[in-house]
Amino acid sequence: MLFRPFSRRRPDTADKRRGKRAVACAGVLLASATTLISIGALHSAPAEAAVASTTPATAPTPSPAPVQRHAKPRVTSAVLSRDGTGREPTVHGDDAPYDTASIVKVDILATALLQAQDSGRKLTPQEVTHAEAMIRQSDNDSATALWQQIGQAPGLEAANKRLGMATTKGGPGLLWGLTQTTARDQIRLLRAVFDTGSKALNEDSREYIRTLMTRIEDDQAWGVSAATKSGWALKNGWLQRTATGLWDVNSIGQITVDGHRYLVAVLSNGSPSMKDGITLVEGEARSAVHSAATR
Repeated sequence: MLFRPFSRRRPDTADKRRGKRAVACAGVLLASATTLISIGALHSAPAEAAVASTTPATAPTPSPAPVQRHAKPRVTSAVLSRDGTGREPTVHGDDAPYDTASIVKVDILATALLQAQDSGRKLTPQEVTHAEAMIRQSDNDSATALWQQIGQAPGLEAANKRLGMATTKGGPGLLWGLTQTTARDQIRLLRAVFDTGSKALNEDSREYIRTLMTRIEDDQAWGVSAATKSGWALKNGWLQRTATGLWDVNSIGQITVDGHRYLVAVLSNGSPSMKDGITLVEGEARSAVHSAATR
């Protein structure tokens, strides 16, 4: 399994690089044939991202909704030691459903690989291109292409039953970023990817996902990886909601702390800015992993 040292470059210190990135590097794209929904094109500061619109594609994208700062951010974490004997994670907070934003891209790729296995084939070159851009760069067009290919929500949910996921519900239509999940279910997904005893995905498929998760672009190397100074493999997601202007910020992955491996999922919503959401997620990841390490 490939791991690399954690880079502490955060989105708020990589603004110049991110200003050059396309909208495809945002947390989630919500689009349909008659509707343009554009989220996450990061500018000089994360909170200035464009938000979802339900206006026709020919109309200009509206300004973000005023941020409703009265709401208290919500966060839930789940941690499972891979070196222990437990099979269930320790959950901190209310394990209620959250929007996935772009962390669903790991689930989309796992579904695509599972379907390819069923057909007795490997991913096509085009599928590989989509998969690598979707995980490493969080490319939304690639996610949409694979989402359609796997059969959208029904395809995802059928695969999730085989992956052991019980509570994740795919987003409506092309709105894959509005898939609903829980922290506990994300640990089940991570187990399907990282545990050698996983039966649904074969070893080649698991290794492929793990490898991509260790090669995230530097300006996206934040989240659960804040709880370690050594090895990590992760995927993050971020989404500003139109109605409130508040942010969903999530992070999932495997980290290594003092030689011990942990699967970690942190889900949050209600932050007034992306930067605030990242701070919340990283603080929760540190606290949850420290608690698991000292038990």
